[in-house]
Amino acid sequence: MVADQNSLEHKLHEEGFLRTYVWQDGPNAFYPDHTHAAETAHIILDGEMTLTQGGEKRTFGVGERCDVPAGAIHSAKMGPRGSKYVIGEK
Repeated sequence: MVADQNSLEHKLHEEGFLRTYVWQDGPNAFYPDHTHAAETAHIILDGEMTLTQGGEKRTFGVGERCDVPAGAIHSAKMGPRGSKYVIGEK
């Protein structure tokens, strides 16, 4: 069972993430190659997200976490039901 949103955000704050929020994408939403200025963490609350980074592709489901280092080129595609996730930004 996935922890509740508040406890996930609290854990991210304890790890030094300064900003946390929940984001939701529709079915098959796609973000082409891009970077972030700061490290980000994504914890899946519903649906799935496939992240491609450094030539590797991995799908994350409910309860799983994916971290993206600052400046890393990556893309993301949501599953057929979309995805809802907690984001932490350093």
